[in-house]
Amino acid sequence: MNALQTIDPEPTDPDALEKALVGVNAKTGPYLMARSWSGGRRRIIGTGGYESHCYHVMSRTCGGEVFFDDVEKEALKRVMARLADFCGVKLLTYTVMGNHFHALIEVPRHSAWVERFEGAEGEERLFSHLRVLYSRDYVEALKEQIAEWRRVGMESMVQFKLKAIKERFCDLSKYVKEVKERFSRWFNKRRGRRGTLWMDRFKSVMVESGGEALRTMAAYIDLNAVRAGLAEDPKDYRWCGYAEAVSGNRRAQRGLCKAVGKPVDGWESAKAGEMYRCVLFDSGREVRDAQKVNVVRPGVKGEKTKEVLKAGGKLTLGELVRQRVRYFSDGLVLGSREFVEGVFEANRDKFGPKRKDGARRMSGVETSLYSMRRLRLDTKG
Repeated sequence: MNALQTIDPEPTDPDALEKALVGVNAKTGPYLMARSWSGGRRRIIGTGGYESHCYHVMSRTCGGEVFFDDVEKEALKRVMARLADFCGVKLLTYTVMGNHFHALIEVPRHSAWVERFEGAEGEERLFSHLRVLYSRDYVEALKEQIAEWRRVGMESMVQFKLKAIKERFCDLSKYVKEVKERFSRWFNKRRGRRGTLWMDRFKSVMVESGGEALRTMAAYIDLNAVRAGLAEDPKDYRWCGYAEAVSGNRRAQRGLCKAVGKPVDGWESAKAGEMYRCVLFDSGREVRDAQKVNVVRPGVKGEKTKEVLKAGGKLTLGELVRQRVRYFSDGLVLGSREFVEGVFEANRDKFGPKRKDGARRMSGVETSLYSMRRLRLDTKG
């Protein structure tokens, strides 16, 4: 029996999924990170006057023998997104597979990014930023400790502590290492296992920002599930950046706008979404041998590629609506505003007191359809 067969599949009830992920969603206190070990591999890190550098990162479980179920894929996705927000890096796109993950990460220049935390006002912004990852209690305790150090004239201790915090920002190795360690602890607890989860240190390739290299690498990452035979269309594989972007997540859309060289909010206005879909289907088409019999490289079918390119990468209204419903609402309620509100009122006792109405218009889709998706899964992301 393999690892997948021993773990419950993804809960069909959204509340059950959130319950399973409570440890991932919770904010925590600090913990000691294990000493970094490179295994003798040199890490290529961008230097110079550029504002940012991009990297393709990949890491696999030990021997590729530990496989993630759907809940665990969701957990790893969330850990990557939250740590990106905290560390100041941008997750341009990603794919979480059964026994490994890929991520395309933009790392800003550290000195420019941390300028926001200089001075007295900057220090308050730093404390506010810590709340992305840490609990209110931990942040308040840290503020009290710093105030006490200053009261007794130990400013050097204050600066040492603040410097240690800032050093965690805009650092590729620290970001990936913390993602893997945080996920490992949650994963091992869930599985009741002990020991190392990941194989050695992560692999990384520096990618030229902008132009063909970046969009080609983004497409390679988002096409992983298609080439593995898990989906015929990358938008249908829930644990990749493109699927999140199509379903309306702003963070995912902005990341892919960067990958195709469009304005940060140009997913619809600058047709970045349509352009990227054409890139995916053009570069990800299936390759067969000279006799057109055997598949040499799995990918999207030729007929589907022609269909997508003919449409200029534009998704139909039906495809967009199905994506929103599948990704965010999990079949809760879908219909006109009046219908959704009626169902909401009939089930008012199942919602918290802060929920004033039930209907939520589907973001990013020109339709009069409404859903009853939960606010924590809002497509504004």
